[in-house]
Amino acid sequence: MKKQSLGITLIVLGALMLIISYFAARLNLGFLAELVDYNWYQMIALLIIIAGIVAHIVIAKRS
Repeated sequence: MKKQSLGITLIVLGALMLIISYFAARLNLGFLAELVDYNWYQMIALLIIIAGIVAHIVIAKRS
């Protein structure tokens, strides 16, 4: 059962990274407010989301 939730967990983690950076910039939360400006941070979040989608599909097909 743990393997099946790996993809969903990665998707949620990537989405939370994007949400945190957005609200940190909107609320001007110090050093976190600059996360929305860093392309590497946004790309890592996107890659985590894509990896989660692929992992979810692969695990679902094998089950």
